[in-house]
Amino acid sequence: MADEILTIEDVAKYLRVSDRTVYDWAQKGEIPAGKIGTVWRFKKSDIENWVNARLSPDLNKPKEADVQVKNILSPDRILFINQSSKHDALVQLSEVLATAPQVKNASELTTEILKREELMSTAIGRGIAIPHVRLSSVTDLVMAVGVCKKPIEDFQTFDDQKVNLLFMIAAAYNQHAYYLQTISHFSGKLKKDDLREKIINSDSEIDVYNLILHS
Repeated sequence: MADEILTIEDVAKYLRVSDRTVYDWAQKGEIPAGKIGTVWRFKKSDIENWVNARLSPDLNKPKEADVQVKNILSPDRILFINQSSKHDALVQLSEVLATAPQVKNASELTTEILKREELMSTAIGRGIAIPHVRLSSVTDLVMAVGVCKKPIEDFQTFDDQKVNLLFMIAAAYNQHAYYLQTISHFSGKLKKDDLREKIINSDSEIDVYNLILHS
């Protein structure tokens, strides 16, 4: 089955690498993965697409420099969130993301974001979660950012840190490579302690936007 759930050991065997290598990739956001409880899990279809994207000689594949924040995020899609539950925060942020013209079906976006989170946690540690989906009703990759003024406790995080930053990404179904590139780009950017602190302590949406745009 293409949508079966794999363990680290399954993926390591499939890719012919060590368990530790797969674990490190998952920790760094370099491979599509999520957490159920404290254990990494992988969708087989995501792993197959990830492999295919790397084997295909695609001259038009976006490079790291091609992830342009101004093309996928605007100040009106930055939100200060006062919800205390994961569900309510994701719903609120998905409603903001759905205001983007690239999103053609707001209810589908919310439903699929919640389904994705139920399947595997999108928390990546350091107080960050990157909820993400690919949908046929989305015409181009777009993002919204939530700054949680009340840290959310019910995300399943491997480092036991409460989540206070949500970077929500929706992409067209055929944008798999760019989608993974964007997730990896922000996973790496948000490893900077000073950037996270500045975003969390910002008082305005435009300040958050400028920090993300220029960091």
